[in-house]
Amino acid sequence: MRVIVAKNAAEVGKRAAGIIAATVNREPSCVLGLATGGTPLDAYRELIRRHKEEGLDFSRVTTFNLDEYVGLPPTHPQSYRYFMQTNLFDHLNIVPANTHVPDGRSLNFETHCRQYEHRIADAGGIDLQLLGVGSDGHIAFNEPGSSLGSRTRLKTLTRETVEANARFFGSIDKVPRLAITMGVGTILETKRCLLLAVGEHKAAAVQATVEGPVSAQVTASALQLHQEVIVILDEAAARRLERRAYYDDVEQAQTLLEEGRFQELGIGNQS
Repeated sequence: MRVIVAKNAAEVGKRAAGIIAATVNREPSCVLGLATGGTPLDAYRELIRRHKEEGLDFSRVTTFNLDEYVGLPPTHPQSYRYFMQTNLFDHLNIVPANTHVPDGRSLNFETHCRQYEHRIADAGGIDLQLLGVGSDGHIAFNEPGSSLGSRTRLKTLTRETVEANARFFGSIDKVPRLAITMGVGTILETKRCLLLAVGEHKAAAVQATVEGPVSAQVTASALQLHQEVIVILDEAAARRLERRAYYDDVEQAQTLLEEGRFQELGIGNQS
């Protein structure tokens, strides 16, 4: 994993948006995996700014979202389709038919989930998957104990997740108990992953994800098995990392490489 520690949440968003924008510029017909929640909002705002002010073009981009609540129509203010429309899609020149979010209204769960997997495969796979991490270390709605080889499927939400999301619904009784989510195995098949975390309440999950053992109890830890993962954190979320100094050294070396400052890395200094 490449671990980048930014000053604050806004900087996390800008760094993440820069990586996403570079992917779009390099491959205009790329496939992006997207996430919902408060963490990626700064990145989405920066992408919108780059589109409007710098001409970042999403006209050939395809997207797949990680998950959706079961039982919510796309017009429900707490549905993830509604979130994506209001916070990103409606502000870009992306083709609506190229944006995919699991359908929370589907009751034929097995067929719908299988079709979602087929759509990802037909699109050529996901080039860059954006991820957040839950305070218990879960990614997407792959709650603790989920199979690390799991595919897109129906998932029962934990009591902790339901309680955490109650503030968005006004009452815990209104929070859906089921969701459709990409599986851990689906996420591990993406070409690159970009994991974001902000706030001290995510620090323990970040430490377990990056430095702990790979475990189904912390499904984000499975990212240690992925060939290319970039983790961007603010100072608070990075607080518990035991190898923080090394991550900073790696990032400094990466910067010097990208800038061609080879002598500062000891390259070419040998007689």
